[in-house]
Amino acid sequence: MTLRASAAAAVLAATALLGLSPQAAAAAPEPQPRAATAENRAAAAQAATAPDTLATLSRFFAREGKVSLAAAQPRIEGEAIPVHHLSPDFVAGRAGASVARLEFLASKAVSSDGQQAALWTARTEAGWQVVNIATGDDEFRYAQLGAAKLPGGTVFREPQIDAWYVAGGSRVLPLDEDAVRAVGAGGTTLGAYRARVATAYGDKLPGSPYAERGSAGGYAEGSAVAVPAAEGAEAPWAAGAGVLVLGALGAAAVRRSRRAGARA
Repeated sequence: MTLRASAAAAVLAATALLGLSPQAAAAAPEPQPRAATAENRAAAAQAATAPDTLATLSRFFAREGKVSLAAAQPRIEGEAIPVHHLSPDFVAGRAGASVARLEFLASKAVSSDGQQAALWTARTEAGWQVVNIATGDDEFRYAQLGAAKLPGGTVFREPQIDAWYVAGGSRVLPLDEDAVRAVGAGGTTLGAYRARVATAYGDKLPGSPYAERGSAGGYAEGSAVAVPAAEGAEAPWAAGAGVLVLGALGAAAVRRSRRAGARA
């Protein structure tokens, strides 16, 4: 099956699981705001707590029989938080580019039996919408770790290797074992980090032959019904990195794989 056909099949599966109409699943992505303003957070919270979203969450939490549909009783805890990913402008060395850019806002969903999930909410041409549901609490856990390790820093993910960091001033510090492998336990300078990602991904940015071949498509992480990654793809910059790829294709329920071992 081709990548395009596989992606189409995944969208149909996700649409069926999450109860979306094909029209709702096709909401186009929009450039995300530079910052999570109070207005943006309020819009994300409204999307996350909408009755249709809670009904979808009930189906999501009940999908493997861990809890019944009627007993799931999902709730949203706390405020939506900004989630940043490595910026392609930073990789390209554009003047003034920040190391990371806002990719989506995440709201924590919890079921009656304790299951947790992150609702990824992004701005689309149809307004703020939940574009993905991912199991676990990565976004919230790493936000807390980053705030403790480098207060005032920017927590961000390098999705190509699933590494989480916090950056502030001239330092980039690791928050998980993938980041430790990339920059060492003591972290690195911002300049050295840019040199590393420029070497790793500089030839895979939008407009590159790599991207034009379709090799830099969406990504998925051990998912049940997610958009599959192109084999060997390292830089999912297409359509504004991960969440906007998923947003363009509709809501896909992602189950994140849990790696064994201690986290930094």
